[in-house]
Amino acid sequence: MLITSIRENFSEIIELLNQLNDEDYIFCHPELSNATIGEHTRHIIELYQALIDNYNTGVINYDKRARNILIQTSIIEAKRAINSILSKIELPNKKLILEQGTLQIRFSVDTNYFRELLYNLEHSIHHQALIKVAIIKNQNIEISHNFGVAKSTIEFKTQCAQ
Repeated sequence: MLITSIRENFSEIIELLNQLNDEDYIFCHPELSNATIGEHTRHIIELYQALIDNYNTGVINYDKRARNILIQTSIIEAKRAINSILSKIELPNKKLILEQGTLQIRFSVDTNYFRELLYNLEHSIHHQALIKVAIIKNQNIEISHNFGVAKSTIEFKTQCAQ
């Protein structure tokens, strides 16, 4: 179920990327404090990469992610990175250590793979909500009404409508 939700989430992102050109992808949006859709997409991707790439060591540190400029400037590279994540994501749950800090570890806590996948999914939805703010004025781009909306919010709205 969790993996299915992540696949659906990345599918929404790819649907958006398929509608953009590289100029749209790297445009600095005032609504995003001059950040780009590419920067937000890279951020989503790199958190998943940090989790999957460090799964075997058992120590995850999102602060030490790669920050690959190519992912934030090339739609092709972003889609390639997403497909790579999706090909590797189905791993068994196991205990992990989550660290915070780059030069010096300031904090560490016990966690597990499934909990971190859930965190990454929710984090992705948060960044998609920001991306939505930037693209909503572009009438040439079609995204799902629920793009960037948490599943719990969707369920709550559905209950209220009944």
